[in-house]
Amino acid sequence: MLRKTVIVHIPNEHLNNAATFFIKKANEFSSHITVSRANNSVNAKSLLGLLSMQLEYGMSLDLTADGSEAGEALAALEQVLNPAV
Repeated sequence: MLRKTVIVHIPNEHLNNAATFFIKKANEFSSHITVSRANNSVNAKSLLGLLSMQLEYGMSLDLTADGSEAGEALAALEQVLNPAV
């Protein structure tokens, strides 16, 4: 299992579109992926779950992936939330 902390660098007005793209990207991988913030943890492949996180610019999230593609999945999802990486 791999874990990575990511800072959201998407302007707030674009976060809903970014969330949709994030879900599509997460579903490209067979790994089990979660997004966590404070005491809330959701399946990264669930749009409703991700929207319930109420993402905001500058927010810190923990991404966790378990499976053969875990490293690749975390890198790809970090790129969605922080395109400058």
